[in-house]
Formats: sequence, C-alpha cells, structure tokens
Amino acid sequence: MKKDINNNKVHISNLIFVFVFFLLTLIIGKIGYLCLFDMKVNDSTLSAFIEKRNIKKEIIEPTRGTIYDVNGNTLAQEVASYTVIAYLDEKRSEGSDTLKHVKDIEGTAEKLAPYINMSKENLITLLSKDAYQVELGPGGRNLSQIQMEEIKNLNLPGIDFVKNTKRYYPNGDFASYMIGYTKTTDNVTKGEMGIEEYFNNDLTGSAGYITYEKDRYGYKIANGREYIEDAVNGNNIYLTIDNNIELFIEKAVKSMQSESEAEWALMIVANAKTGAVLGYSSTPSFDPNLRNMTSYLDPIVSNAYEPGSTMKIFSYMCAVSSGKYKGNDTFVSGSKTYESEIDNDNVTIRDWNKTGWGTITYDKGFALSSNIGVANLLETTITKSELKACYEKYGFGKKTGFTMAREYTGNIDFTYDIEAATAGYGQGITTTPIQHIQALTMIANNGTMIKPYIVSKIVNPNTDKTIYNASIKKEENIVSTETVNKMKELLRSVVQPEKENATGYAYYMEDYDLIGKTGTAQLFDNKTGSYLSGASDYIYSFSGLYPGDNPEIIIYTALKKPKDTKNYLASAVKDVVVNTSKYLNIKEVKKDTTSYNVDNYINKDPNILKDNLTSKGIKVIVLGNGNKVINQYPNMGSIINKNDLVILLTNNYDKTLPDLTNMSFKEVITILDYLNIDYTYEGYGYLSSIEQIDNKYKLIFKPKY
Repeated sequence: MKKDINNNKVHISNLIFVFVFFLLTLIIGKIGYLCLFDMKVNDSTLSAFIEKRNIKKEIIEPTRGTIYDVNGNTLAQEVASYTVIAYLDEKRSEGSDTLKHVKDIEGTAEKLAPYINMSKENLITLLSKDAYQVELGPGGRNLSQIQMEEIKNLNLPGIDFVKNTKRYYPNGDFASYMIGYTKTTDNVTKGEMGIEEYFNNDLTGSAGYITYEKDRYGYKIANGREYIEDAVNGNNIYLTIDNNIELFIEKAVKSMQSESEAEWALMIVANAKTGAVLGYSSTPSFDPNLRNMTSYLDPIVSNAYEPGSTMKIFSYMCAVSSGKYKGNDTFVSGSKTYESEIDNDNVTIRDWNKTGWGTITYDKGFALSSNIGVANLLETTITKSELKACYEKYGFGKKTGFTMAREYTGNIDFTYDIEAATAGYGQGITTTPIQHIQALTMIANNGTMIKPYIVSKIVNPNTDKTIYNASIKKEENIVSTETVNKMKELLRSVVQPEKENATGYAYYMEDYDLIGKTGTAQLFDNKTGSYLSGASDYIYSFSGLYPGDNPEIIIYTALKKPKDTKNYLASAVKDVVVNTSKYLNIKEVKKDTTSYNVDNYINKDPNILKDNLTSKGIKVIVLGNGNKVINQYPNMGSIINKNDLVILLTNNYDKTLPDLTNMSFKEVITILDYLNIDYTYEGYGYLSSIEQIDNKYKLIFKPKY
C-alpha cells in the first residue's frame, strides 16, 4: 500500500513537471514568435510600442512675424518673457552644496515683493504651500529680460525662471486699433484685432519638432537617433504708415478729444496719389500689452454713422456729373416741405441756421452748407435711383476691401423723396471713414478712384524674399476732369476766412491751400426712433485735401458729442497739415518770404518808386497820375515780403479805380478798404468783374483753373 502511494506521488510529480515544461515551452515559443513577428499593443506593434516609449518628441514653436512701419520701425514683435517660479521642496537641495529651494520664506518674500507687485503677506502664503514648486501670481508672469535680471541679481535660493515668448508692442497705445493684439489659448496664439487678426495666417508660421532617443529617466541619449523638422517663422509685415506722421495724428486726436470731452474722436490721413494710409488714430485707444480696450471694433472701418454735410461733396458731384448743374442758378434757402408718401403728415426740412440766407446760388449754397440747396439740386438734376447708383459708384454702401477685419458696408438705402433729400446732406444713411478717404481720391486724381491700403509689403524672414508688394488699385474715369475741377472750386469756397460766407472759415490757412467740407450730423436714437436734440448730440466731421490744386494728402476726421462747438477739429486738422506738409516736404506755390522794411515814400516820385519796388517782386498800385506821393500803405517801418502789396496815393487822384481784374481777394479788399469804398462781393479767388451801383461796388471773384 505504501508502495502504491509512493508510486502515485511520483506520477503526480511527473505530471506537474510535464505541465510546467509545457507551459514554459509555450511562453518561450510565444516570445520567439514575437521576436520574429510583431505583436499588437493598443493598436500598435510591440516593436513600435517599445520604440515609442524610448523616443521623445518636442515641438519647436515658430516665431510670430514682426510688424513694422514703412521705415522699418518695430510696431509689434515676439520677445522673450519669463515666469517666476519658487521651488519649495527641501529634497531639491539634498546632496547639493547650495540651497536649491526656498528656506527663508519671510526674507524671500520681503525682497521679492516689490518686483512682482505683490504684498509680502501674500507671498509668504504662497511660499508656505505644501508643493514642489509654485508660480508667483500675475505679477510674476510675462516679465521682460530686464525685470528677470533684476530679480536674478537678488540671489534668492529656490527662485528660478521659466522662459517663454510673448507678443510685445513697444509703443503702447500707439496705433493700437490698427495693429491689434494677440491672444494665446491652449498654447495657440491668434490675432484678435487689426493687422494681427487680418494677417494672422501670414504672421503665424508653422511649428517644427525634434525627436530623439531617451533613457529611462527621460534624458537624451548621447549619439542616439535624432530628427529635426525646423519651424517656419511667420512672415514680417511692413505697413504704409509712417511713425512720425502717426505721432502727429495721435497727438492731434488725443488733444481734441481731451479738450472737447467728446465721446470719441478719429482721424485718418492717406497719400492722395497712391491710396497708402500714412496714419490713423482713434480715441479712446488701448494698450495692446494690457488689452484694456472699451471696444473691439476698429472705428475707421467698423464705425458706420450718418456722415452729415461731408456727404454734400458727393451729392453735388452726382449733380455736376449729370451735366445739368448750373452753379449760378438760385434757390430760396431756409426750409422745404415734402408731402408725406407714408402718411398724411407733411415733413419740413430746414437749413442748419433754421432761417437760411434768402435767395442764393447753388455755388453759394455749397459754401454755406445749405440743406435746402442740396435737396433742390438733387430734385432737379437726378432721380432717386440715379442718386443711389451714383453713391454706389463712388464706393458707398459696400466694402472698400481695406485689409482690416469686420469692415462695415454702411447703408445708403432710401425710397421716398424726403429720404433722398436727407441722404443728400448725409442724414438717414450711414458711411465709414475709410469710404470717405476712398471717394476723395477721385478729386485728387482727376476722376480716378484709388483703393486705400495699409500693407506695403510682406517679407519671408526665412528666405529674406519679398512675397508681396503692394500695387496701386484704381478705377479710372469715375467722373470727368471738368467735374473734378468744379468740385475743387466748390471745396475751396468752403475754406475761406470770412465766417459769414463759408462754413469752413476755421480751417482757412494763410500759407497752406487746404480745401475741404465740414459736416454736422444729428445723432439718431434707435430706442426712441427719433433724432436727439441736445446741444452736444452731434458728430462733427471734416473731409479735406491738400494742396488744393494738386492734392498730395487726404484727411478725414470726426468728433462725437463734444462739450461745445469750439474749433477743436479745425485746430487738429491744421496742426496735422502743417506738420505732415513739412515732414513730407510737400511743395506748393507760396509767396517769397524775403522781407523788406518800408521806407518813407512821401513826396517822392511814384514812377521811380514803382520801378524800384517792382524789381524786388513787390506789387505796386499807383492811385492817380500825380508827380509825388502824398500817402502810402503800409506805413513807414512796416515789414513787407516779396509779392506783398504797396499802395501809393499821388497828388492828382480823381477817385477813379485802377484796373483790379485778376487781383486776389485779399489785394482787392485791401485797396478798397484803404480808399474807404463801400462794396459787396460774391465768390472767392480772384477778381473777375466789378460793377458800380450808386456809391457801392459789387465784386465778383472766381478761382483760377
């Protein structure tokens, strides 16, 4: 029996041995199989799985492209930034001769607090956390190289930095809506406004990567396999704006908004011949480094509002282009009543001064900005459908294609006669500042309309090759040269020094031939469905060209709800015109500034004096045919310049006026005032005709073309 038991034990042992041997054989066989064939692990082969565990891949971020002005001055760029971190775990200092963690919490907090805008107490709380490391709040992020160096020089144990990049705008709120800003979400940086947004794809570039073999600790293996795919940096963009001109504009806009306490102000200046935008600004602005904006829309392209009387430029242009315009025809200003096409109520429109100026010419109506004048004019020269088609032809009611995001089209729809009339003087329709800039190019270029643009070129920094160069885009023969000349004449009539004869008197500049049109638009309240009636409930604007005869720059500016009607806009415009003209060295025909002291001419021969003064370029008017001077203008001791006027009254003057034809307005008026002669006048420019009625003279002035 015992023998059987022993035999059974041997038998069982043999079975166990066979089973284990079989199992081992299976395992070894499987391993052998896997050596020869790939096994699937989570949808990957085992060999690939093993290799993957020993390969590390790191992303190489591209550098976002830089934005420059036309002269290569940096407006936006990628710069190194640093985040302060604090190592708190004392194990980090184990085995080291120097401290590598924050041990002196209070001392570290006290020294560090001023540099990251955090209280000592809050820092102590952070540094006392049970953590391996911590970031030190918002003030410890996005530090510049200089800020990082300052903190580093404190030699605080356990304080270190993580390097990354940030978008930096070196000029703060300079041209902020134009440039825009970026926002980083989930490590993806994207332009959110302006050039940054519209050209985001060009600026972004594409990421590269590096793969390499690593050891079990994650470190790169020396002489291991490595593959690098270089990042492609974003393209650099050069704008058409000039930093200096932009500064002129920024200063002017901020000044007029601040002084007037207006809701907002804006200004844009463009090259009249090319359409290149030289600068633009609006307030309130923001610092893209801080993103402290109050609006996410660029006013130049996204601010569509009723333009007011600056629209009369293009209403008159439509009328002149029709071939039916007669500037000397007259109308009765003041008011005009329309029979309602909607209900039984009649609608009356009025001139801005409520009472008008009596019976005046259409030319005069433009200079005085008569609403009734433009309403009558459109009614007699052009149909409603023709007016709308004309506006569209001039670029209103549609996008200009200016390279900024969210450009608005505005609205030039109207149906009824009263709506066409109000559209003629810029109420009931909406336009944008950039549309006005584009339309004004027609006047500057003999009827050719030029597209405004702001990007000069795009350069690939990886190859230094220019991949885009701006070109002038134009639509020729929109209006005739004759129409343009008439519009220049009308625009010059607005900018005259006499308040009673022109609405743009505040824009008059003695030595600068600025022409243009003023605008005042009443604000519409969408809630009440009516126009606001407060003293400041207006948008004031100005559309200008300089120099008037052959414009080189175009300027548009607007101001919403200033505290009063003082000439804030005019002051800003004149400052920008003077500074820009000098900076660009714009030449126009001006009088010689050579100065002469006026002598005593009394009892001297007028003919000899005339020859002598004329040889110096001075204009001389001799009154009478006497042989000696008995009075003179200007008086002795005065200073005169070349092309100035001298009047010599002789001892034989019969009160007959000399021939004043083609003399300038200023010269003629000077002579008549000197002689104490009563007069009235029409027009502007140079004397065309003179008529005596009783003891009064009627003067007619016309511009030279």
